[in-house]
Amino acid sequence: MKNGKVPQQLIVLGAVAVVGIVAFFAIRALLIPKSFGKYGHYRADSIEEIRQLPISYAGVNACTECHEEIFKVKSSGFHRGVSCEVCHGPSANHADDPTSIKPPAPRQREGCPLCHNYNPSRPTGFPQIITIQHNPGKACMTCHNPHNPVPPVTPKECSACHRSIVAQKMVSHHSSLECTTCHQVPKEHFKTPHLNRVGKPTNNDFCGKCHANNGPQVKDMPGIPRVDMAHAGRYLCWDCHYPHSPEGRP
Repeated sequence: MKNGKVPQQLIVLGAVAVVGIVAFFAIRALLIPKSFGKYGHYRADSIEEIRQLPISYAGVNACTECHEEIFKVKSSGFHRGVSCEVCHGPSANHADDPTSIKPPAPRQREGCPLCHNYNPSRPTGFPQIITIQHNPGKACMTCHNPHNPVPPVTPKECSACHRSIVAQKMVSHHSSLECTTCHQVPKEHFKTPHLNRVGKPTNNDFCGKCHANNGPQVKDMPGIPRVDMAHAGRYLCWDCHYPHSPEGRP
């Protein structure tokens, strides 16, 4: 500041700040609903708007009043956490007039794969199938009660939960090996897989039991690829070979 005068640039910046503040409050007054902030950080009028919407879903309690036997089966089965209206659709009208209005009751196989078709993003232990391979053409209800979908035959090995791995192993050089050849599987794993993990090999010595060129089983297993385990260095076998399909990576 010279000779008691305010620098021109400060005057410009001050004017811009004033205009910005005025514009902010003007826009806020025009665009933000008056009810915003009444009950918190949302628009209070939306509560009344939602209340005016027509009711579509009846809720599980309404279903239980008339379908008590089905509810008993479902409440003790694997689908106990699935709402009735997930499969049968919104049923408020059916609850109001059960004789005239019937909800859809899926009978074909298109519905179940929405949840149970193989998807690698689903958690380990969630029952999955490969639709084109699993009893093709048959409705799921042929073998499974939808309210308690216990499989009629327990899947062999580990295919119930690890279908994709089993399918890949079936066409690999390890197809003849049982899963327990390489994995230590506690009995509790089949009930609570997330809490009881399977054991996996941790070093090259395990693979060397079959593939070491000087291993004890060389004579018993002719034709199996042999390697000099000492030349592996710091690398692990599965750095280059996927155990369920162990062809060498380029």
